[in-house]
Amino acid sequence: KITNMLTGEKNRAQNCLTVSNLKLDDVFSDVFGKSARSITTYILDHPGEPFDVAPFVNGRCKTPIEEIQDAVDGAISPEQAVKLRQCLAHIDELENHKREIEQEILLLVQPFSAILDLLRTIPGLNSNPMTAIAILSEIGPDMSVFPSSKNLVSWAGCCPRNDQSGGKVKSTRISRAGCYLKPLLVQVANALLKSKKHPEFKEKYHRIKTRRGHKKAIIAVCKMLLTAIWNILNKLEPYTPEGFLEHRPVNESKVLTKAQALELLRKRGYTITDESPVIV
Repeated sequence: KITNMLTGEKNRAQNCLTVSNLKLDDVFSDVFGKSARSITTYILDHPGEPFDVAPFVNGRCKTPIEEIQDAVDGAISPEQAVKLRQCLAHIDELENHKREIEQEILLLVQPFSAILDLLRTIPGLNSNPMTAIAILSEIGPDMSVFPSSKNLVSWAGCCPRNDQSGGKVKSTRISRAGCYLKPLLVQVANALLKSKKHPEFKEKYHRIKTRRGHKKAIIAVCKMLLTAIWNILNKLEPYTPEGFLEHRPVNESKVLTKAQALELLRKRGYTITDESPVIV
C-alpha cells in the first residue's frame, strides 16, 4: 500500500513539472533521482532564474547537457510550486516509512533465510529480496499442504477453469484466486520475457502466444514459475532449467514426404521451379 501511495504521489509531482513545461522525464530515466531532484530543488528555491544544469548532472548521465538544458526551459507558477513542495515532502516521508517497514520485514524472515536463498535462485526473484519474501508469505514454506505442483497452481488461480455442461465448454477463464500472488507473478513473468539469459520462459511464451494470445501465454509462464517454486520448496534444491528445456518429440501427424510438401505449397499458391529466382 505504501508503494502504491508513493507511485500516486510521484504522478502528482510529475504533473506539476509537466504543466510547468519542465520536461525532466524526457531526459532522465528517474525524475526523482539524484540529478533530477537537485535540479527540481534549485528551480523551487530560485523561481524564474536562468541557471546552468551542468553542476547538477551526474557524470554517468548519458543524456547530453544541451538536451537537459532545453528540458528545463520552463517556468513554474507559485501555485504549482506550493503543490510540488508538498508532493516532494510527502514522497520523502513515504520512502522513509517504506525503508523502516522493509527493515522490520527482513527481521521477521530471518528464520526462513535458507529457504529464501533457494527461492532467489529462480530467475526474476534474485533482484529484489522483497519479491521472494512476498511469494513465501503467500504460499508458506511447507509444501506438504499441496500434494503436487498442480494443486499449488490451481490454488493460485493460474490454471484454466473446467466449466462444461452437456459436452459444451462454457468457459476456460482463470479463477479469481491468488489476488495478491498472481499479479506479482505476472510482473515477474513480463520481466523475464525481456531477458536473454532464460530461454525456457521465452520459448514457452512465444509458443503459446502464437495460438492463444498474450494473456494466456503470460499465465502459462506464471504456471512455470509456480511449478519451479513448488519443486524447490519440496526438494530443497536450487532452481535448474533442465526440466523446462527437455526435448519435445516430433508430432508424427506433421511429418510430410517431399511430394506431400510440394503439393501443400502448390495448394497455397506457390509456383515451384527448378531455377533459383532472379533478384533485381
